Amino acid sequence: MNAELILAAYQQGIFPMAEDRESDYIRWVRPDYRGILLTHLAHVPTKLRQVVRKQVIVQQNLRLTASTCFREVMLACSETKPGRETTWINDAILDTYCELAEDGHAQSIEVWQGDDLVGGLYGVHIGGAFFGESMFSRASNTSKVAMVGLLSCLQGSGIPLLDTQFWTPHLAQFGVDEVPDAQYQALLEEALMIRAPFESCLSPADLGEFLDDLAPTQPD
Repeated sequence: MNAELILAAYQQGIFPMAEDRESDYIRWVRPDYRGILLTHLAHVPTKLRQVVRKQVIVQQNLRLTASTCFREVMLACSETKPGRETTWINDAILDTYCELAEDGHAQSIEVWQGDDLVGGLYGVHIGGAFFGESMFSRASNTSKVAMVGLLSCLQGSGIPLLDTQFWTPHLAQFGVDEVPDAQYQALLEEALMIRAPFESCLSPADLGEFLDDLAPTQPD
């Protein structure tokens, strides 16, 4: 496995997963149904909007950054916890995605409380598509805050497609839907034709503008 192979796989709707943390075996996955979000349809639940406005924009108890410590975010995503005693992020995946980040093909969103990294996520960016990989939280709501940060960056960068790999109730609150592979492939092909550099739109002003532009009457 190498960076070039991973980039080629993503462009065909395929992504790698290790069998577990200690395994050298890599599975290449192309789900029959895919979790996706068209970023102009993004939704942020009312309570989470309030958290971001209070904690990030007004009081600034939380601070968001992009790709300042990509490896640390991946390591945090691979940590075990109750209900998840293993991980699909092995050493080969860790090193290869860090190489992608060094080349500008992968990004992370970090959430800080003082000097402590308390939440974040990472993924791969190609053209008009962002392929979300994993997220973590060490404090209340911080993975959700990282997701708001990512959506702000994607909208601000003109990146229309967020691929979440799978649909979950957690992701559904942001507007993530599930589509069959054929529909996903058509959306992916269209997104890959777009040239949209990833921009860090994470300042309090950026986040405030992003929240202000969201439809105010969407149900949670």
